[in-house]
Formats: sequence, C-alpha cells, structure tokens
Amino acid sequence: MSKSSIEWTEMTWNPTTGCTKISAGCKNCYAEIMTRRLKAMGQEKYKDGFKVVKVHPDSLKVPYTWKSPKVVFVNSMSDLFHEKIPVEFIKDVFKVMNDNPQHIFQLLTKRAERLLELSSEFYWSENIWMGVSVENAKVIDRIDFLRKTESKIKFLSLEPLIGPLTNLDLENIDWVIVGGESGHKARPMKEKWVFEIRENCIRNNVPFFFKQWGGKNKKKAGRILDGKTYDEMPVKESSL
Repeated sequence: MSKSSIEWTEMTWNPTTGCTKISAGCKNCYAEIMTRRLKAMGQEKYKDGFKVVKVHPDSLKVPYTWKSPKVVFVNSMSDLFHEKIPVEFIKDVFKVMNDNPQHIFQLLTKRAERLLELSSEFYWSENIWMGVSVENAKVIDRIDFLRKTESKIKFLSLEPLIGPLTNLDLENIDWVIVGGESGHKARPMKEKWVFEIRENCIRNNVPFFFKQWGGKNKKKAGRILDGKTYDEMPVKESSL
C-alpha cells in the first residue's frame, strides 16, 4: 500500500503484481517501467519482474489496518482479471473489499471478457467501482462487457487515449476519465478527441475527469482543458 500520485485516487493497493500486454494501450506500460525500478531497488515483491504474474496473500490483510476511509486504486501494478490469477484469489480480494465498506475500491481491467465471465461469482458491494481501460476504437467492446456486469459504479479510463472515440455509447456508465500517454515514447493525443469525449459526457450527464495531456513532460503539459480543470467524480457515491 502506498500514497498515489494518480489524480483520481488517494492510494494504491497491490494484492497481485505482474502482467502481460494484450493491446496497443499496453505498449509503454507505466507499471512495467515502475516494476523494473522497484526490482532494481531490491523490493522483494517485484524481484521476479513484470511478466511473472503473482498473488500476494499477505497483502490481503492491509485494508483492515487503515484507520480512516480511503479511496484506493486496486492493482495499479497488475490486472486482477489476468488469466493467470486464480478465481479463488480474486474472490479473496472481493471479500476484503466487501468487509471494508468504509473505503472506496477502484478496479481497472483490460480483460473485460473475463471480468464479465466471473462477475456473477462476486458480491458487488457499493464501495467497489469497476472500470475498463479503452485506448482506441479497436477495443471499444470492453465497454459492453463492463455494462453487463453487476457492479454498482461503472467507469471508463480512456488512457492512454491514442485514437478518437467519437459518439461513445455512455449508457449505464457512471464516470469517464481521459488522459494522454506520458514518457519519452509517448504517443500524441489530439485535442479534438478530448473535446468530443467531454461534450459527449455533458450531453449524457456523465461525470468527466481530465487527468493529463501527457507527453514527454506531463507536469509541464499539465491538465488544464479549455481554461479549467475537470475533477468530476461519480454521482452514485458510496457511504464513504
């Protein structure tokens, strides 16, 4: 568990680590880069590198120790619905989230098909926000899989946005995050793509969160869009 610099959350919790690439959005994966750094620093949890998907049962105890309500991004260094993660362990993660309704747990996956396949096996308490990553129109079907799940809060992370998502269907979607890719090899994000998504969110009354423009120097590029910052959050808030 650690405090997070990610704008839409407070902290991260990683009961699993490691992943493999499945689409264009994975090309310059920040988690892979961070894993290399953590491994070089000698951190035991990351000693086997990024491609080895591992579960960490000891990490399941951590949320029970937090004394005040938190907003938590689950598995910033992995994908909980990776095919190598046993269903029983995913159930264990859900039990932890169910047992701690005072916290909001935010999950993201690119493996939306497995998410839907397993969805009915979990109890979707109101403090679990489920999202899918959609980087371009080629993977837009992830949204339909998400829509069919039983999660109470459903959201989209359109990051890194590397292509237009015109007339995105936002039915039963509670939140949209948009962000450009960052780093030395960052692929460009066009302003037009961002404005189209923002206007679509306004039309459909969906909270819009603009995370960053990205680029080689994301701090310099900032996160101002059309003269303001967009920090909107889901309206269907949990009891937090």
